[in-house]
Amino acid sequence: MFAHERHQAIQQLLSKKRRLSVAALQRELKVSSATLRRDLTELENDNLVVRVHGGVVHPSALRSEPTFTQKGARSMAAKRAIARATAELIPDGATLFIDAGTTCLEVARLLLTRRDLTLITNSVPLLGLATTEHAATVIGLGGELRAVSGALTGSLALSWLASVHADIAIVAASGLSLEDGASTTELAESAMKQQFLARSTKRILVADSSKWNVPSTAKFADWNSFDTWVTDATLTPRERAALSRHHLHLIQVKNEAQ
Repeated sequence: MFAHERHQAIQQLLSKKRRLSVAALQRELKVSSATLRRDLTELENDNLVVRVHGGVVHPSALRSEPTFTQKGARSMAAKRAIARATAELIPDGATLFIDAGTTCLEVARLLLTRRDLTLITNSVPLLGLATTEHAATVIGLGGELRAVSGALTGSLALSWLASVHADIAIVAASGLSLEDGASTTELAESAMKQQFLARSTKRILVADSSKWNVPSTAKFADWNSFDTWVTDATLTPRERAALSRHHLHLIQVKNEAQ
């Protein structure tokens, strides 16, 4: 395959997937890592791709991040199935960090009904939900509001997190890559997720199949940062074997919409 043919193939793949890992591109194009690096450098110089940690994204994917409402409408059946499976993992009397994100909000809907739980969150939508469905103890983190995601972030929230610990962290991701782990769209939210993981005993990743093999802008965790991943993604035997080497417990739920 000539260089211009590879360039066209990469652009066609990105027009469909929007985000792709370097490893996925290598498998698809069957080229060496050196050849792929040269191709991506040329495409980036022509403003046809944007290189991010572990992969590339279509330029249009970075022009506007979807709003919380827009993201919430996507893959709803999968998110609710993930939420049900995740809620079953939470023992009585637990204290939890609940990340901002639409899948985390679905988990929180189920946990808010349990009076024995304490939920610590930087999610403004979750705090709003707690005003009407409030049985669990809910603690909101202060911080700077990211309106597009409804997340509270920044130095105030991070400094408060430094003094607390949770039994379990429930964390979402905007993108996932077998080689590079979990990523998100923005550095401030990346820092919050890292603190949730660092300040908890058990770490649960909740992310649906649309995030698989589509790395986002800011990496926040390797696979060994998580104990469990709850998802509707269908993984190959090779992918399952790779994740098992990180001692990750994979829970695959059935997406009733499929």
